[in-house]
Amino acid sequence: MAKVTAPKTPEFRAEAKFQRGSPQKAKLVLDLIKGQRVEAAINTVAFTNKRWSPIVEKVLRSAVQNAIYISGEKGLDVDVDNLYVKTAIANEGPRMKRIRPAPMGRAFRYQRRISHIIITVAEKRSAAAAASVEAPAEPVKKTAGKPAAKKTAAKKAPAKKAPAKKKAVAK
Repeated sequence: MAKVTAPKTPEFRAEAKFQRGSPQKAKLVLDLIKGQRVEAAINTVAFTNKRWSPIVEKVLRSAVQNAIYISGEKGLDVDVDNLYVKTAIANEGPRMKRIRPAPMGRAFRYQRRISHIIITVAEKRSAAAAASVEAPAEPVKKTAGKPAAKKTAAKKAPAKKAPAKKKAVAK
């Protein structure tokens, strides 16, 4: 059986490393745009009222610009209107350890979190393009004229009997 795979669609990514803010808060914005078309994702992020939305929008626009640039360099035929957000990830970066004054001359430690944002965009394949890469028909296996053997039903095991109760002996 020869397995025919469709030509892999190119992916274009952009990263923003060492951004101040926790990845948990960044994921709230990134979850809004996963799987959306790029135009809709930019509009969603532009009207989201979170501190992370300008950073995410900047990375998303950078990924689209990377798609335009790389497709021009490599001679790929990429339709920018057909791009969608394939992955949007917020990873944790190194933490900055800080000290805060506490009562009676003590010090409390706390951590400033840092995030790495990675957004990948890819071209959504149209139905016509997907149909053009059709797998060839599998050869039909022929049997030697024998009918298929029927399976016998499995026999049910007899139920176990509960142990008999002992009778009290009266004296």
